[in-house]
Amino acid sequence: MINGLAFRHPLVFWFGCALLVGGVFAHAPMFMMGQHTHWQMVGMPMTTEMWLGMAAIPVGLALSAFGMLPRLPGAGVAPAAQLHFHVADGVPLNRAHATLVLVLVVALAVDVMKPATLGFVMPGMGAEYAIGKSTSSLLALFALTGTTVGSVVWGRIADRAGRRAAILLSALMFMGTAICGAMPTFEWNLAMCFLMGASAGGLLPITFTLMAETVPAAHRGWLLVALGGVGTSAGYLLAAGAAAWLEPMFSWRVLWLLGLPTGAVIIVLNRWIPESPRFLSNAGLHTAAREVLRRFAGPGQGAVEVDDAAHPGAPVMEESHPVTGLRALLHGRHAPITTGLLVCGVAWGLANFGFLLWLPTNLVELGVEAGAASALLARSALLALPGIAVVIWLYHRWSSVRALVLFIAFTTLSLLAFAAMGFAGVRDQAWVVVATAALLVSVSGVIAMLIPYAAEIYPVRLRGTGSGVVAASSKAGGILGAGLGVVGFFDHFAWSALLIAAPMALSGWMLLRHGIETRGRRLEEIETALSAPR
Repeated sequence: MINGLAFRHPLVFWFGCALLVGGVFAHAPMFMMGQHTHWQMVGMPMTTEMWLGMAAIPVGLALSAFGMLPRLPGAGVAPAAQLHFHVADGVPLNRAHATLVLVLVVALAVDVMKPATLGFVMPGMGAEYAIGKSTSSLLALFALTGTTVGSVVWGRIADRAGRRAAILLSALMFMGTAICGAMPTFEWNLAMCFLMGASAGGLLPITFTLMAETVPAAHRGWLLVALGGVGTSAGYLLAAGAAAWLEPMFSWRVLWLLGLPTGAVIIVLNRWIPESPRFLSNAGLHTAAREVLRRFAGPGQGAVEVDDAAHPGAPVMEESHPVTGLRALLHGRHAPITTGLLVCGVAWGLANFGFLLWLPTNLVELGVEAGAASALLARSALLALPGIAVVIWLYHRWSSVRALVLFIAFTTLSLLAFAAMGFAGVRDQAWVVVATAALLVSVSGVIAMLIPYAAEIYPVRLRGTGSGVVAASSKAGGILGAGLGVVGFFDHFAWSALLIAAPMALSGWMLLRHGIETRGRRLEEIETALSAPR
């Protein structure tokens, strides 16, 4: 039992997986018919095999969940009987940590790949279904709504059933929604795209949660930020590469069908995905937690347990907050920090999925030629890549909360610069270049730190939920941005920049005042500090 928890019924789990995969393959004959029509499937009647396959997928998912989800005794072990478990916070990074990081990078890349694929899918889909841009944009709206819902739901599942179980179930659901690539109508694509977003949306917060609870405190911060930066870049690279290589041969539909093999990679790698030892201990499974801890402590570290009676000053993992569920995120010392993170997430979504989405059009209004505007954005995006290295260094060497606030301030100032140029009628391309590069670098820095910080500040029983809700807020901002774009909000260039800067500045002020330093501190120390009255 090297991963902390064995499957409850392994044969049932793998049978469910096989049934789910069979349900997806039942759509293959319908898809292959498209080779005679240049992969155009619009208007084709759905075959009996497709309907049977669609029925087999949820049954297979249910069987896999039943076969995998463990029986947990529950938290609440008496303090006198509880052993204090830790993840060898003082040990250097070892092979087990490196393996975990690589596997989680794969999971995060899969998560990022699907939203990134939307931009490559929409032109071909719009042409096949003969729909306009406004109708095609519904696909992005449904996908963002799905990721918002998925981030919250899978976060709760991670806190109740375990981080590893949530990752695997999310990957299985992701595999099942690959049938989106064989749907003959736009309406079915919308439904499947929502479910696809809901399945992929959970991987992001759960990977950060598992990483935060497993790596040593001295390396936790920079690894979390690096995980976000590398995983995001890899996801966009996979989406772009698949579109360039496979779409010309099999049309846009193949980009959805890739959900089956990419999700299957996570299932194959499941033996290298451990359950969080802190989750195991909080659930009362101390023996299982001890086994996982020995794996990550490295050779020569000896026992990885400490009797609390012998160390009365050591923080324990017992949680005594009477408030449970989502309400606990807005209770006590966590309330102002959660509020600040949620406001920041919504403001970031408005900036990234709203203001930046309309920026090429607005740059033309500022005097930049259309072709030059695209080149300008490309150069500015390249500047954002080394900016992530600066983010990692500041988060690790300077301060976690102050680094986040600093980049929130940069984002606010960049938006205010655009507002000033709009109101003043500035058309100087040099100023536009500086403001655009600053905005892209700053928003990349904010999202690189936002969810890692959330994964550090919540207690074990709420860490998945808290990370999921904060991740959902950024997607909710995107949904709001899409809606505001429809009513013409971003046509008012200067006012839109100014109004987005306001909540961004508010979130920075709240986090500067109420945020807590997490750099180099053990998760139990952070929890103790947040549970103490101010």
